[in-house]
Amino acid sequence: ALKWPVQGSSQIRNPCFQLYHRITSDLDSHDLHQGKLGNCWFVAACSCLALRENLWRKVIPDAKEQDWDRKRPEKYTGIFHFQFWCFGEWTDVVIDDRLPTMNNELIFCHSNDRNEFWCALLEKAYAKMAGCYEALDGGSTAEAIVDFTGAVAESIDLSESNYSCNIIEQAKLFEDLLKVHRRGGLISCYITPSSSRDFEGQTETGLIKGHAYSVTAVVRMSLGDKLLSCTKSNKLFMIRLRNPWGKKEWIGAWSDESEEWKKVSRAERKKLGLTIENNGEFWMTFEDWCKNFTDVDICRIVNTSLFSIHKTWEKRMMYGQWTKNPDPLLDRSGGCFNNKATFLQNPQYAFDVKKAEDKVLVSLQQKDRRIHKKDGTGGKSSSALKSSRQVEDNRECLMHKLKIQEKVATSAYIDSRMVFLRVLLKQGRYVLIPTTFSPGIEAEFILRLFTDVPSKLRELQRHKPWLRCLDVLCGIPRRVTQTKVHEVGGLQSGANPYVIVKCENSTVRSPAQKGKTSAIFNTLAIFYRRKVRQPILIQVWHRHAFGDRFLGEVRLVASPGDSRERQTLPLQDRRRGEADQLLGHLTVQVLSSDDFLEL
Repeated sequence: ALKWPVQGSSQIRNPCFQLYHRITSDLDSHDLHQGKLGNCWFVAACSCLALRENLWRKVIPDAKEQDWDRKRPEKYTGIFHFQFWCFGEWTDVVIDDRLPTMNNELIFCHSNDRNEFWCALLEKAYAKMAGCYEALDGGSTAEAIVDFTGAVAESIDLSESNYSCNIIEQAKLFEDLLKVHRRGGLISCYITPSSSRDFEGQTETGLIKGHAYSVTAVVRMSLGDKLLSCTKSNKLFMIRLRNPWGKKEWIGAWSDESEEWKKVSRAERKKLGLTIENNGEFWMTFEDWCKNFTDVDICRIVNTSLFSIHKTWEKRMMYGQWTKNPDPLLDRSGGCFNNKATFLQNPQYAFDVKKAEDKVLVSLQQKDRRIHKKDGTGGKSSSALKSSRQVEDNRECLMHKLKIQEKVATSAYIDSRMVFLRVLLKQGRYVLIPTTFSPGIEAEFILRLFTDVPSKLRELQRHKPWLRCLDVLCGIPRRVTQTKVHEVGGLQSGANPYVIVKCENSTVRSPAQKGKTSAIFNTLAIFYRRKVRQPILIQVWHRHAFGDRFLGEVRLVASPGDSRERQTLPLQDRRRGEADQLLGHLTVQVLSSDDFLEL
């Protein structure tokens, strides 16, 4: 029969939370075991968490004070306090000490030590946040780790990216995982079963399909003589994994009792902490790992501290939501790009890349719907994607049509409440478009952006510029014009060219390029024009330490009826006002409309 005994009951001898002492002294990842609930993903996340004291201290605050004290049993209150990163905020969860048992055994997550309950209590607190234990039946290790740490999760399909055959890509991925692990990140992996019948099936090499494995070490291992171990040929890329079931292990090369370990010195084996036990933890080469596993979840602990020897990131976080509205101008649930008529009705977020080149991390996370499982209305999150587009350097209003903007990155639609995008971007302004796959889906989300320098992330909300008091005197905008300067060519040798686009009182300037007779700029600009007869001016300048020098210009009337195709025009001498091929030329695309909602 199902029972809920408390820790002080007669069914438990010398009850002990054993939280602080065990984790800080001798807790290993193989202390945790999955019970009768289908939540190996959660147990794998706990195994990862147990390896990082700075992380579990946040999840289990004041661990020493909460722990059972045999010398002061009167201090025990029978309640425990946990914290989870829930939708952008640290949320407190308090539970009592009653745990479900059957035949005097814990039903769900448990430890090797019958008197140790920290993992079972953590599981209960997590189940309370999710609504019930049943809500934990099936899930993602990455999602649990994010809930534990507030990390940024990236999922990689190893089979789709062909890591099993591409040695170069394997090496890049290994270096990435090594860096993540060294800097406190958490990693898990699994084998996707081909069908539901194949779930929990065992491969010929002892791996379990559909089970989440936690990565407990990523190392370069030395082989043979120490004098030779410095050479790359004597280094092996190795990875150590942990199966939450605790029994079944990898039986291929470098398994616990394989002959390969004879190639490794005793000192190196001791350094690696090699143990010959059937405890669910095992080593394998990174090449074998890429060939046998299909998916990996990488949870990065992004460093935002100014006091750090590692790279410090600038973080921006915004809350948003997809909302339905019959008015297209108010609707914010446009669906994926396949829905061309409604795609740009999704929320749009602009940010700036100030450096010549910057690595950008983007995380999109929806609200957890597991809490609705108990009433049958929850479960899966909407599949989501982030599309990043380079836009005009001075854009402040929503995009309505995709004409000259360039798609620079996108993430795949996956059935997860979290998606991740990592991309290297050049200087300029970009717009992020979070979407669901189908239009008309309502949901809340968090958008997190990490850059090297401040990005000024903000939501675009206006369809056209605000009317100011001066507009009554100076005239209201009557026309919108987009320009894209693709390239400049035919310049004198040694030029350091840059482009300036002017319209009335607005100016957009490109970065300079060094020593180019021809240069690709792809500089975008948008102008809301009052004086429609005043031409748009595009100038090319040479950058010099002792004063910049004018090289030539092009004047454009930019009427709605003008060609919208790319055109190459000769530069003019502004003093003579005549085109001169000797000055060079530029390639430009111009679009104008009197309807502000067209561009």
